[in-house]
Amino acid sequence: MFRFIFRLAAMVALSISVIMAVVDATRSVAASALVMTPLNASWLAVSPDTRAAFESYVREKASPLLWDGAIAFVLGQPGFAVFAVLAFLLYAVGYRRQRRNEFAAT
Repeated sequence: MFRFIFRLAAMVALSISVIMAVVDATRSVAASALVMTPLNASWLAVSPDTRAAFESYVREKASPLLWDGAIAFVLGQPGFAVFAVLAFLLYAVGYRRQRRNEFAAT
C-alpha cells in the first residue's frame, strides 16, 4: 500500500516537473534565450501566501539557518529539476525489486 502511495506521489511530481519544463521551454522560445524559472519564483506566482507561511513556519519551528542555507538553495534551483529529483527519490522509495528465480528454466 505504501509503495503505491510513493509511486503515485512520484507520478504527480514528475507531472509537475514536465509542466514546469514545458513552461520554461515556451518562455525560452519566446525570449530566444534559455529561461529556467527558479522554484521560488514559480511558488510566489502561484501562491505567495503559502510560501510566506512556509517560511515563517520553518524559521519559527526549526531554525533560520535551515531556511537561509538548505531551503533557500533548493528554492533557487529550477523548478522542473527540483520536482524531477523529487520524483526520482519517491519512485526509488516505492520501487519493488524483482526477485530472481534461480530455479527457472532459461
